[in-house]
Amino acid sequence: MAENKSAITAVLKQYQDALNASNTSAVLNLYTSDGVFMPQNFPTAVGTEAVRKAYGMVFDAITLSVNFDIIEVVPVSDEWAFARTASAGTTKLKAGGGGPEANQELFVMQKIDGEWKIARYCFSTTNPPH
Repeated sequence: MAENKSAITAVLKQYQDALNASNTSAVLNLYTSDGVFMPQNFPTAVGTEAVRKAYGMVFDAITLSVNFDIIEVVPVSDEWAFARTASAGTTKLKAGGGGPEANQELFVMQKIDGEWKIARYCFSTTNPPH
């Protein structure tokens, strides 16, 4: 159990680093091949190519500088777990401007060939509306 929590925590830290580097390839390496990305206010992306396109659009529009607070990691079997996080930092718009960034996130993790991967991921902002 502790080993799984540690491994999942490491994946979430890698995800944070990939976001901050605007590195689509690094993000994709953390997802399952049938992974699902559910960003707030955007269509759901299902599968590698759709997830690649969605993150490419994100990274073309913004640069993130965020830190994840891992609130809980809960393995539910040898192959499935969920994690709940909160992130905070800044967003810089490539078109100019930016500001504070804060979200709550839910990850569904799946162990594939001995490695934990992101199977489903969704987030919503915790910043008040403008």
